[in-house]
Amino acid sequence: MNKDFVSSGRSVSDLKAHLVLTTKYRKDVFTGEMIERVHEIMFDLCKKWDCKLIEFNGESNHVHLLFQYYPQMELPKFINSIKSVSSRKIRQEYSEHLNKIYWKKVLWNESYFIASCGGVTISVLKKYIEGQDKPQ
Repeated sequence: MNKDFVSSGRSVSDLKAHLVLTTKYRKDVFTGEMIERVHEIMFDLCKKWDCKLIEFNGESNHVHLLFQYYPQMELPKFINSIKSVSSRKIRQEYSEHLNKIYWKKVLWNESYFIASCGGVTISVLKKYIEGQDKPQ
C-alpha cells in the first residue's frame, strides 16, 4: 500500500488539504516566536482530531497548514476548533503584545482558505509553505 494512504475502519484514503488562516484585518501580528507557538498548538490539535500536520509555516499576518485527514472528519468543525483554541491560547500567552494591536479579544479573520491538494504535487506545495517569509 502507498505510504501516503491511511486506513480507518472500512476506508483507505489519501486526503490532504491546504488551509490558510489570516489575522483579523490582516494586521501584522505574529513574531517568529509566535509562529512557532502557533505551530505547536496546531500540531497538538491535529493529533487530537486524528489528522496529521504535514507542514506548517506563516508570515506576520497569516499561517499555512498542510494536513492529512480521514474522510469522516467534518472540516468546518475542525477549522472552527483550531481557530478558537489557537486564538484563545495565543491571546492568553501573548496578551501584552496583542493588546497593542487589537482592542477586542480577536486573532483570526472569520474567513479562511482551504483547498484539496489534488492539483499540485505535495512536494511543490510543501516547498511553497517552507518558503514563507517567517518574521524574526
